[in-house]
Amino acid sequence: MAGSPTARRRRLAIELKKLREDNNLTCTQVGKELDWSSSKVNRMETGQGRVQPSDVDALCRFYGTSDELRDLLKSLAKESKTKGWWHAHGDAVPAWFSVYVGLEQAASVLRSYQGEFVPGLLQTPEYASHLSRAWVDHTAEEIQRMVDVRMRRQELLTGENAPDVWAVVHQSALMHVVGNRQVMAGQLERMLEMAELRNVTIQVLPFDAGAYPTTGPFTVLGFPEQEDPDMVYREGLTDSVYLEDPTDVSLYTKAFDHLMALALSPQRSVLLIKRVLEEHP
Repeated sequence: MAGSPTARRRRLAIELKKLREDNNLTCTQVGKELDWSSSKVNRMETGQGRVQPSDVDALCRFYGTSDELRDLLKSLAKESKTKGWWHAHGDAVPAWFSVYVGLEQAASVLRSYQGEFVPGLLQTPEYASHLSRAWVDHTAEEIQRMVDVRMRRQELLTGENAPDVWAVVHQSALMHVVGNRQVMAGQLERMLEMAELRNVTIQVLPFDAGAYPTTGPFTVLGFPEQEDPDMVYREGLTDSVYLEDPTDVSLYTKAFDHLMALALSPQRSVLLIKRVLEEHP
């Protein structure tokens, strides 16, 4: 899996768990045989922390895998230890959000719903800056680093193997003035520019859409490899939730499909954004 050490770590965790389950063993049983704690085995299978190639080698030999598979998994362990570009920005990318950025870089499909603000991948620097100031106290330098990260994330939209991005944005996000009307005008213009990209689709959920199935913003991430299942990301003020259970992912996928059905078509959404823009001289 190219492009993201976080995604490689996730793939490794998935493969290690599959190997154990194929051998009908529990984490406790594997740990006992290798003189490890069951929690160590569990951490390796959930992608928590870095996994040493030597530990992967020991597991593969215990499970009796082929040399080819053992070499592949050891390679994933080595590659997952590399740092992504976002690590250079320090605490501008909190640990709980760093995981998402890594997965976002590897995703082939991003389906996002946002009810209050414009999604990060569609924001202008000015809009992002005002949002960053609204959190806890940040210095000007910290705010700039946060904005720089957000702008760097947007590069994936026009890069090689750019993901298919589908954003459903509530109409209130268009009407909610962040910063001032000039900032909002620039933000709405950016959304119109983004909507012209072949891999970006924007739909606006209008005020009169009625009831809809969501409890807040979320993103469904899809990956190019069949072995990497979809997952759901939900962000809070100080932490985030990653949902990988097929039942949960299916529920959110259906919710997003419902939101798309209730939202204006991409063409009518563009017209609405243009109409709102006219109100932000």
